[in-house]
Amino acid sequence: MDITVCRSCDIELLDRYMGSPGATSFHARRFARQEAGESTYLVAWVDGRPVGHTELRWTGCAAPEITADCPEIGSLTVWPEELRSRGIASALVRAAEELARGRGLGVVGIGVGKDNKRAGALYTRLGYRAVADYPDRYSYEEHDGTVRECVDACTLLVKELSPGHLDVEPA
Repeated sequence: MDITVCRSCDIELLDRYMGSPGATSFHARRFARQEAGESTYLVAWVDGRPVGHTELRWTGCAAPEITADCPEIGSLTVWPEELRSRGIASALVRAAEELARGRGLGVVGIGVGKDNKRAGALYTRLGYRAVADYPDRYSYEEHDGTVRECVDACTLLVKELSPGHLDVEPA
């Protein structure tokens, strides 16, 4: 498995293998935030195919209820499902942590849906601790133009990073 910073040429493969729920590719939106310097979008690859991704948002959690001043790991996905529990998500989280360390940051956050017990257990095993509950608000546009507004009950977890070395090239 390789983990790389997303490139514009990766968007088509991400859309093909990992999909987007609406008319506009959320992979393209994440890549645009990366290009604007707001985040770094990491992709996990196996045999030339994307199998996971996460976005490290340098601007932190967008929810106004969250006052933690740290970058946030978000949109962590491994697909297809049969590839889960093989270390891909853990590797993506560690790569994001290394990027934060590379910028001299000592804390990183990660949001998790309150109903996503499996992910919450993973983040706890990786050393994250819950600090605040918040409603994650987002929207997307359906293929027919309908805009869907969503709110998920989430918890922000944080981890203090120890000094380390950088294995992933910064964007």
